[in-house]
Amino acid sequence: MHIAVLPRSNLFAVGRSLLAAWLLATLMGASSAAPMENSETADKAAGGHLARLHQDAEQGSPLAQYLLGAFYQLGEAIPQDYAEAANWYGRAADQGLAVAQFALGAMYARGEGVPEDVVRAHIWLSLSATHAAQIPGARKLTREAQELRDEVAQKMTPEQILEAEQLAREWKPKRER
Repeated sequence: MHIAVLPRSNLFAVGRSLLAAWLLATLMGASSAAPMENSETADKAAGGHLARLHQDAEQGSPLAQYLLGAFYQLGEAIPQDYAEAANWYGRAADQGLAVAQFALGAMYARGEGVPEDVVRAHIWLSLSATHAAQIPGARKLTREAQELRDEVAQKMTPEQILEAEQLAREWKPKRER
């Protein structure tokens, strides 16, 4: 079964923006007064920041986990690996990060890095819409999560929808820290 989803350019605009902001902030924050001599120096600096991001993600930071998932999904600075992206998105989503819940739901809807699963897609997209609706300025994420969830629901049986709704109601965040 194939589920049409939002174009990648729209779907991960937030992820790309966060990645760019993170890279800019970490590179600027770590830069010294001396300019970088060459691209090799820049590559080493970026590698150090990526290692720090990985460390923060391992220590339970949901934002770092989401960003690392986005790096893996988009193939930015590291080789593309959808399964690893889903792993990191899942850890951030489990902690309640709405944008990670959206990304994970979309991956389940497409079967990208995880087996295609409309029930899990529906759960994560419902959670994303609910959590994003509570964040000022997150109307676009709320709307996109609702639209994709509704698109997924068209492929589901009534029993699957009831199951997904029940599981979403029972969901509780799992803090790692």
